[in-house]
This record gives sequence, structure tokens and C-alpha cells, in this order.
Amino acid sequence: MTSKIKVDNINKVSDDSTIIKKCGSTTTVGSGAGNTIVVCGAAVTIGRCGGTVALASGASQTGFGRTGTVDWQTGSIKTTTFTAANGEGYFADTSSGGFVMNLPAGTAGSIVAVVDYTNTFQTGNLTITPNGSQKIGGVNANFILQTEGQSLTLVYVDDTEGWKSVQDSTTAAVGNAFMVATGGTETTSGNYKIHTFTGPGTFTVSKLSCTAAENTVSYLVVAGGGGAGSAASNGAGGGGGGGFREYKGPADCYTASPLNGNPGGTAVTVTATAFPITVGSGGTGASTCGIPSTAPGTRGINSTFSTITSTGGGAGHTCAATANTPGGSGGGVAYATPSAGGVGNTPPVTPAQGFPGGTAAPHPSNYTGSAGGGATAAGGNGGPGPAVGGVGATTSINGSPTAFSGGGGGSASGSGSSAGGAGSPCGTGGAGKPKTGGTAGDAGTINRGGGGGGGGYPGGGGGTGGSGIVIIRYKFQ
Repeated sequence: MTSKIKVDNINKVSDDSTIIKKCGSTTTVGSGAGNTIVVCGAAVTIGRCGGTVALASGASQTGFGRTGTVDWQTGSIKTTTFTAANGEGYFADTSSGGFVMNLPAGTAGSIVAVVDYTNTFQTGNLTITPNGSQKIGGVNANFILQTEGQSLTLVYVDDTEGWKSVQDSTTAAVGNAFMVATGGTETTSGNYKIHTFTGPGTFTVSKLSCTAAENTVSYLVVAGGGGAGSAASNGAGGGGGGGFREYKGPADCYTASPLNGNPGGTAVTVTATAFPITVGSGGTGASTCGIPSTAPGTRGINSTFSTITSTGGGAGHTCAATANTPGGSGGGVAYATPSAGGVGNTPPVTPAQGFPGGTAAPHPSNYTGSAGGGATAAGGNGGPGPAVGGVGATTSINGSPTAFSGGGGGSASGSGSSAGGAGSPCGTGGAGKPKTGGTAGDAGTINRGGGGGGGGYPGGGGGTGGSGIVIIRYKFQ
């Protein structure tokens, strides 16, 4: 069988022949149904439905324009100055310093893209430079990428506007690069998560931050406040505030107390493990008993997190007690010996976790008992006037200014001043009572580590110390 191709005309040009077809006609190239080139006016159809049109190796195309995106150069991460090519996208690593991406000579439809590979454009800028007199966004000037995680796609439109941005992202789509942990009551303050423990628990870290400094957490560890003494014939001592220990992490931004241990204190850099938390209860006040009452209150219980221990506040004493009580802050004493209040910051740490209780004069018998020490000041001394509890410390680690570890006030004697000493001016220590018929001293504020206030004459029970607290804070987003 003989096959024929019908043509309208063949023009001989040197040794080449050109097939000239009429509009709407079809030329079949090669074997197989539907392998066609259709020419009609300005439209040219190449290939068949479901087929593939490919350029031969080494061939190139012009005049078609580009659709879709660029070809990303995943095997060539850019770390130094380079010249981009049309149709390519690049990953730029500026972690070691900024550099330049030179644009190619643009023609209509040229496209180039770039992405911040290490999320460091904010510190190592990428400068994009146009070719010769060509423009970027209508201006012949450099374009600087300086936002963390930024990506940019540029298309060359024409000589008037030059390269135009068709996509500019300033958000880095990354997995969670921050610490992940659970435990206690969880709240947030800006970019920081806060874990508050008002009782025993576990702080469990399941993932560390990619930034090493963010794994050194902020913490507040407050012990239970000391219980106060009971007034017999003379005023009783107030309980000392619970030990106060705080560390503001290097990546944190809240307003810390004057006792912030950064620098000079003890940092806690966590690992992906579980950390048991102990929250100390407040000490009990001296009981209401016969006159004279000889039993003091009891010291508050320690609180712990990791390597950090805050010591319970010292107990307040009655007149017949033979020893004072040290603690995170020391307890106050009655008018009789010993005259010195309990020692604070016991055992010693840096910064100091508390101050001593006030001193009680041995005579006359109408003097008030001294007050318990607080986190930032000693308790008031006993005397003819009220003995006020030592000042606590205020921190915003929980997101708002909050006072902790104030001392309890001393109580009045039966024959002297009618007034008892107020608790700490920070409001966490309990007030000592006046000579009003044996009223129990006020308790220290719970979960604030306040010392109890001295019991009123005759025989009023000492106030209970307030329980402690543990707060842990870190950047989570």
C-alpha cells in the first residue's frame, strides 16, 4: 500500500523544503494516532491529549514565558555572593554573615526566588542587586531582606517597573523550636509560659529549645512562712517569712525582684526529664495554753525545684523560750532572753534568701515581741511601739507584680502598748495582736510564704505561716 501526503505547495529554498498548510489543516509527524501539529492563525497546538512535550537534551525554549514556580536549587545552599539565573529559586544561609544575590538580566517573564534557609536574615541581611540599569519595583536600587524567615519571589515585567515582587513572606514556617513542658497550673504572659505549683507536683520537660539560653529557665522558689509565738505575760514574736529564691533567665524580660540571682546566683538549665516539685507548708503557731506558754511556733517547711531549696521561715517565740529559730528569714522573739531574733538566710545562699527577726529588749516587761524577718529586710525590734514584720520581695515572674515572704508582726504585752505589729508592708505576713483578750495572731498569706503574727495577750495562739510556692517560666513561642 502506498501512503500519500497532500500538500498545497512546496517551495524550494536551497536544499530545504517548507511545508505550507492552509488554516485548519493538520500535519501528522511520526507514527501513532494523534501526534500532530495544528496551525491556525496565531494558534499552534503541539502534542496530543495526555501526551508529553519535552525539549531535547541541550535544547532551550524562548518566547513561551514561565508559569508556576521556580526550580528550587536544593543541592546548592548559598552562603556567599552569587548571581541568580532565570527560573531558579535559592536557599540563602546568612548565619555566618550577610551577602549579595545578583539578579540576572531580566526579560519579560523572568522569575527568581529566594528563601531564608537558617532564619537569620534579621542578623545577616541578604542584599538583592539588579543587573546594570534594570530596576526593582521601579527603582534602580538594591533591595535588602532583613526579616527572620523571609522569602521573596520576583518576576521581571518590563523596563518601566523591572522586577516586581509577586510573593513576600515574613513568616518562617518551622516546627516548634521552643521548650515544651507540663506541670502545675499553666498560664502565659506574652511569649512566655508560666507553671505555678501551689502544692507538690512534677515539672516535666519533653522538648528543649533550639536556643541554648532559653533552656535556662526563670524560677521562683518560696518556702512556707514560720508560725508565730503565743503571748503569755508579754508580747510574742512574729514568724519569719519563708525563704525567697529567684532567678531571671537570660532570655526572659519580666521585672524581677532585687533578689534576682542573675548574675551571681544559681542558674537551672533544664534537660528533657521530670523534676519533682516540693511546696512547703507554713509553720504552725504556738497553741493557746496555760500561762505562761513556753512552746514556740514551728518553722515553715522547705520548698524545692531541681537544685534549688528555699528554707522555711523561722518560728516566732514566747517569753519563756530559750532559743531563737533561724530560717529563710528568722523568727521574732519575746521580751525575755534570748534578745536577738532568729538568723535569716540559713543555710546561706547568694543572693540571701531572707533577713533576721527583730531584737527584743529584755526589760521592761511591757515591751512588745519582735517581728519576723522578711525577704528584703529584718523584722522590727520589740519595744514600746509595735514591731512590724520585715519587708518581703515583689516580682512579676507570674505576669503581674506580686509580693512574697513578708515577716509576721510581733504582739503586744499585757501591761504596755495596746497595739500589735502589722505584718510585712508587702502584705504577706500576718499581723500581731494587741492586748485584747487572747486573740490569735493573723496567719501569713497562703502560697506567699508570709510569717504568722504573734498571738495576743493572754495566751492567744500564734498565727500560722503561709504556705510557699514554686513558679517556673520560659519562652514557649
